[in-house]
Amino acid sequence: MRIRVNTVVPGWVLTERQIALWLDADGERQLFESQCLKEKLYPPDVARMVLWLAAADSRMCTAQNFIVDAGWT
Repeated sequence: MRIRVNTVVPGWVLTERQIALWLDADGERQLFESQCLKEKLYPPDVARMVLWLAAADSRMCTAQNFIVDAGWT
């Protein structure tokens, strides 16, 4: 049957609501201090990983956790 099971583990995804309610200058500073990649993580960044998992390019990937967090963990 070739059923593959993977998980996508996102970091702090900055949606419009996150930005409006919780992201301030101090939070942004802490974010960049904690992450390896000094960029904000947006919904399309996570969506690209999901699309890759749905594509034939990932056909031999299973039982994996794909972390999309700009190197926070």
